[in-house]
Amino acid sequence: MERQPLSTTVLVVLSVGVAYFIIGYVFGELDDLGVTPRGVFLWRLGAWVASGFVFVAHLWLESKRFRNPTLRVALHASLGVAFGAFLLAVLATFHAAWIKSSAPFWRYLVALVAWPMFTAVPAFLCALVVAIALDRFPKPAER
Repeated sequence: MERQPLSTTVLVVLSVGVAYFIIGYVFGELDDLGVTPRGVFLWRLGAWVASGFVFVAHLWLESKRFRNPTLRVALHASLGVAFGAFLLAVLATFHAAWIKSSAPFWRYLVALVAWPMFTAVPAFLCALVVAIALDRFPKPAER
């Protein structure tokens, strides 16, 4: 299979980033319903599990469906994570601009860069390990 066009790659990365954003936003709102610490924990755990499914699906898509090389799989996965974190940081910044926050506004501006970086680096490393492991399994055409 030939290399995926850039438009497909961008569409997949942006879609995955939006999925992370929706998961983060929805579960963030839902954990307000957790009136006990255990309830909050369960909503946050749900967000981690849902994000994990998106991450695994994205890795499978990049590795097995698009047959991208290992580094490209890891890069695309980490870009999706970073875009989702960026969208959440944008939402937090808008929220802080409209509603008085106890934190200084400059911290929200830093978050626009920090959140994507702090999520993309571990996502890249994790995706790299998983992509290397996926390369160990034979592709369907090789069986």
